[in-house]
Amino acid sequence: MATVYQRCKSDKRNVNYPCEKSRCGHPWTVRYREPGGAERQPSFEKKSQADAFADRLHHDKYEGLYLDPKRGEIPLRTYAAEWLERQVISDSTYRNYESFLRIHLLPCLGDKTIAGVERKDIEAFVAALGKKLAASTVCDRMKMVTSLFHTAIKEKRRADDPTQDIKLPRSATHAVDEDEIPTLYEVDLMAKQISPQYRLTVYLQAGAGLRISETLAFTADCVRADFLRVRRQVSSKAHRDDCKTRFKPLKHRAEGEYRDVPLPAFLAEEIDMHLREWGTATTAGMEVLFTPRDRGKSTMPTANTYAYHFRKALKAAGIVKPDGSPKYTPHGLRHFFASTALAHGIPIHEVSRWLGHKSIKTTVDVYGHLIPASWDRCRTVMQTALRPGSPNRAGRISVVGWPGRQIVPASDDHRR
Repeated sequence: MATVYQRCKSDKRNVNYPCEKSRCGHPWTVRYREPGGAERQPSFEKKSQADAFADRLHHDKYEGLYLDPKRGEIPLRTYAAEWLERQVISDSTYRNYESFLRIHLLPCLGDKTIAGVERKDIEAFVAALGKKLAASTVCDRMKMVTSLFHTAIKEKRRADDPTQDIKLPRSATHAVDEDEIPTLYEVDLMAKQISPQYRLTVYLQAGAGLRISETLAFTADCVRADFLRVRRQVSSKAHRDDCKTRFKPLKHRAEGEYRDVPLPAFLAEEIDMHLREWGTATTAGMEVLFTPRDRGKSTMPTANTYAYHFRKALKAAGIVKPDGSPKYTPHGLRHFFASTALAHGIPIHEVSRWLGHKSIKTTVDVYGHLIPASWDRCRTVMQTALRPGSPNRAGRISVVGWPGRQIVPASDDHRR
């Protein structure tokens, strides 16, 4: 595995060759190969030091810490394809990963071995990505690359993670832009202009916070006395005749899991009105509310096929940007639900559960800035707690012990 020798006695290119002294004092070299296949030949002043280093290499191999170079010789292109097939992920995530590997990672690093990818390779790759993709996309996709190398480490194909501490482009905040949230007037206008069979989709999103994929998978059994039980979302391939699974588990949820959302009276009336006018259709054993009404228009609507009707409705309603493109996406209606609930004092953890977010952190990151400011209430609470009985004076507040010094409270708008 490792060879200990003196260059002066065996390497004809060495300036001291041939050295015939037994204790010549020349350096000792340890020759071995790293997992990536590269040969290494570190030198030591004393033979004891070289022997200790070689012994450590032998020990690591015996303890299972040593990585067989042959295991790391598999090309990244081959390993990535095998790795992707072993991941338990949704269809959409699989497509995103596969396209990223095919279009970006493999053309750049695919010919290198899995153990031969170095930190400098990843740095150059990230720099190139930053010129093609949005910062948020780069950060998201690099999580996949890191996961790939972590798996390689666990399988003892390489010793370290070349993506560790790599500087990524700074992504913008996830907070929703208030310009992305439609007004009540615009919501009603969308419902009026969209194809009549899809009117209810607008209010299921705006009044219950459903994702569009959950809305299109809405079935008769979702309706309860005073709440909606959301059980499934529609597959991205549901419109195809050869689709075997038209419904999938909810996002971030396992098969059979569900979430309940309060059902306001107006939404219950909209559902009843839709059922009276359009009824249901049996698809995959489910009584679904939304199916194409014309022949040759596929079996089930999906987020992509529905987008046509949504864009058409916004253009008809004049809800467009200066360039004529639709002002909102269907997800804007979900923003309407969340922002309206938070603005009226609904606790954010409740809103998070109704939205079906993976964690409350997601809800805080996206909608936290929409919660009504509590500066005045906080000042009153602290004044009462720390100085009970003292008048709660607004305006300038003198700092005790600092004669003549005053703090001028900033306006709420400034603090916000």
